Amino acid sequence: MNISKMVGENIKRARKELGLTQKEVASILRMTQQQYSRFENGVFELNYQQIIEICKILKITPNEIFSFE
Repeated sequence: MNISKMVGENIKRARKELGLTQKEVASILRMTQQQYSRFENGVFELNYQQIIEICKILKITPNEIFSFE
């Protein structure tokens, strides 16, 4: 599995733990659900600003996004 997919899985897990939908997170990030789903599926890589915003939304740290246990 590549890094983008592992990051996407970690983001997806954190989103589901908060009970949020992809559409809700995408709306906060000012993008479509389809665009956001590409991050969770590892198709697109996150930039630094997006990492920070997603961490705030999902109440996690960058370490949790990049945890590959």
